[in-house]
Order: sequence, then structure tokens, then C-alpha cells
Amino acid sequence: MPRLAVVGSLNTDLVIKSPRLPERGETVTGGEFATFPGGKGANQAVAAARLGAQVAMVGALGEDEFGRQLRGGLERDHIDTRHVATIPGTASTSVYPMSAIAFSVPSGSWPMRSRTV
Repeated sequence: MPRLAVVGSLNTDLVIKSPRLPERGETVTGGEFATFPGGKGANQAVAAARLGAQVAMVGALGEDEFGRQLRGGLERDHIDTRHVATIPGTASTSVYPMSAIAFSVPSGSWPMRSRTV
């Protein structure tokens, strides 16, 4: 059985299904919300493990529900997570170019005012 270590990212994708892409400064409501495990490193580790390799993951997760779910998913695929650090708090990154700010929110979510940014 091949043995390998994967060094890379682990993240949870937060996805809102929308009828269309929001225009600049617009909020589109009514989309369905879902989460998906991911990250280039985690995806590679899972693929290798499912193909029969003995895999150890090296990376970091936030100390939140997303981090716990990601770690559990890796362990269910028999991936060694001893080298995955847990960072206090929630790890989050969003990148929006200033000329393209727009929002989608799932239906039933908190009341939001729409405004141009």
C-alpha cells in the first residue's frame, strides 16, 4: 500500500444556489444554502485514500463546527489527522473586488437591507 503525506488547505465551501448572479450592490434572496467539504489538500488526501493509499494530512482547521466536520470526514476516510492543527476561533477568508460587491442570501435567513456599496 503506498504511503503519502498531503500538505495543503482544508475548507468548507458555503454555497447559495441563486436564480442568477447578483448585480453590483444588489442582494438576491431565495437561494438554497448548502455546505461542502473541500480544499485542494483535503480533496487530494481523500482521493488518494479512496484509491488505497495510506494518507496523512498536514494542515490546519478552525476550532469551529466546520473544522470538526472536516476532521471527522477525513477520519471516516481513514486519513491520519494527527498533523492537522486546530486554530482557536473560526478561520474564514472572503475576497471581493470592490467593483464587484454583491450578495446572495438563503431564503428564510435574517432580514437584510439591500444597499449599494
